Amino acid sequence: MAQLSIHQLSKRYKTGEGVSDISLEVQKGELISLLGPSGCGKTTVLRSIGGFLDPEGGDIRIKGQSILSMPPEKRPTAMVFQSYNLWPHMTVYENLAFGLKIRKRKKEDIHYAVTRALEMVRLSGAEKKYPTELSGGQQQRIALARALLLEPEVLLLDEPFSALDAKLRLEMREELREIQAATGMTMVFVTHDQEEALSISDRIVVMNAGKIEQLATPKELYDHPATLFVASFIGRMNFLKGVADGGEARVEGLDYPLKTDLSGNVILAVRPEEVQIRDEHEAGMQATVRQIMMLGHYAEISLDTQHGIVKSFLPREKTEQLQQGQSCKVHVGRTSIFSD
Repeated sequence: MAQLSIHQLSKRYKTGEGVSDISLEVQKGELISLLGPSGCGKTTVLRSIGGFLDPEGGDIRIKGQSILSMPPEKRPTAMVFQSYNLWPHMTVYENLAFGLKIRKRKKEDIHYAVTRALEMVRLSGAEKKYPTELSGGQQQRIALARALLLEPEVLLLDEPFSALDAKLRLEMREELREIQAATGMTMVFVTHDQEEALSISDRIVVMNAGKIEQLATPKELYDHPATLFVASFIGRMNFLKGVADGGEARVEGLDYPLKTDLSGNVILAVRPEEVQIRDEHEAGMQATVRQIMMLGHYAEISLDTQHGIVKSFLPREKTEQLQQGQSCKVHVGRTSIFSD
């Protein structure tokens, strides 16, 4: 039995935004991300699970039991928001102990649980501090610890790291993954940051205009995007136009056919790391080196072709002989093909 089941969930707003017919199962101990652009419906799904929105149709079950009739405080969920929502007049210890006191836990049990939670988020010794004395990253850690103390069946995270700087976001991602592995907690994480989703998720739900475009592991999404939207949204991608006849697709300038079951106009999606640069006398699409940008251990090469600018990622050592304005040929490796 799935830990969390969403069946044909629908919720539409007067603006037309929202979700329609969303079905999803999350297994126990899984960290699943809802990923998509603003307005795609990912936060609507999350808030419906938490009880902060009433859906117009469908059902939400945790461990087989419908939770739709339960108010947020009675649901076996806890939510971590983008804003930390800490009580400014309470110390860190009081903020963390508050929910446990309401549940009438024993004083010694509360002390043990709070101490353990602070160790888990690496903030031991911060008990007597007030939220205003903490950095943004530390406040978010406390908000996460407070949610973990409630021992929810499903932990909901609504873009919790988006207000932090890049370095802190990276650290918090790593810590969240470590906590999730240590506790085995089921988590649903909302983000619009594809790198964030790819780095921490067991599976990713890519959403667009209130629908699920694809549900897959990060590797499957990156290597085998199911739709043109997913191909354009996940990672960097080149798009080349071609024609297919039901067995093969041909792209002008490439002298070899590509296997496909599509017919008519098609779009070839190629990752920059699959774009190979060859000598002028070899087979391939004619190109001219437009720009070479060194990005650490690899370089981004911009190439002028008959299909417009094509990007290639190459190891730094393979770019030593390339020069701006140089003529070359382009060969592509693994591709995804979509109807145009």
